[in-house]
Amino acid sequence: MASSPASTARLPARLTTRTCRRASTRCSYSLATPNGVKATIALEELLALGHRGAEYDAWLIRIGEGEQFSSGFVQVNPNSKIPALLDRSVEPPVRVFESGSILLYLAEKFGALLPKAPAARTESLNWLFWQMGAAPYLGGGFGHFYVYAPEKFEYAINRFTMEAKRQLDVLDRRLAESRYLGGEEYSIADIAVWPWYGQLVRGNLYGAAEFLAVANTRTCSAGPRRLPCARQCSVAHG
Repeated sequence: MASSPASTARLPARLTTRTCRRASTRCSYSLATPNGVKATIALEELLALGHRGAEYDAWLIRIGEGEQFSSGFVQVNPNSKIPALLDRSVEPPVRVFESGSILLYLAEKFGALLPKAPAARTESLNWLFWQMGAAPYLGGGFGHFYVYAPEKFEYAINRFTMEAKRQLDVLDRRLAESRYLGGEEYSIADIAVWPWYGQLVRGNLYGAAEFLAVANTRTCSAGPRRLPCARQCSVAHG
């Protein structure tokens, strides 16, 4: 079971790595953002599959307060972005940053959430890296100009709205022919896509489901029915 020592106590400004050595075999540093929850979902899935070695401590990184720039966090991720992982089950401890890298690291370490057959494995990785490349256009493009930009620029909103719809259509067509993104097996590709696109079409991201007219997409219907992580998953970095 995951614990959340930072849910009520502020993260130390320095040496998060030292804190992790005292607290747990594995520390996940993040926040409940679409990128941030990917590692948590993967860890919870591994625990649900019976991998007790996947137990971890969840440390909240308050990016709105600049905690990602603390000297301790920068030791784990020099790019000052969430999520990040410090794995103490090996010596020396391994730091892992970038959400796709964390997902792949966990899948390979535990031999789960990634198909063994070469073709299915490759297809799952195709979609994992598709998400890594596509999400900046959804978040930094559509999300920024539709929700966060202090001024509304029609050209930018229209440009990234069309791109968001195009990406959803890509997923829709894939899910029309395949149970999961990588094929017949649930994988880290599905974990990577769900917090962004699954939540987008359910209206939980940017409040844009109606604007994007995506209520009938397969990305929406694929949620709890197809993705175990979406059944009862309680995200630790909340």
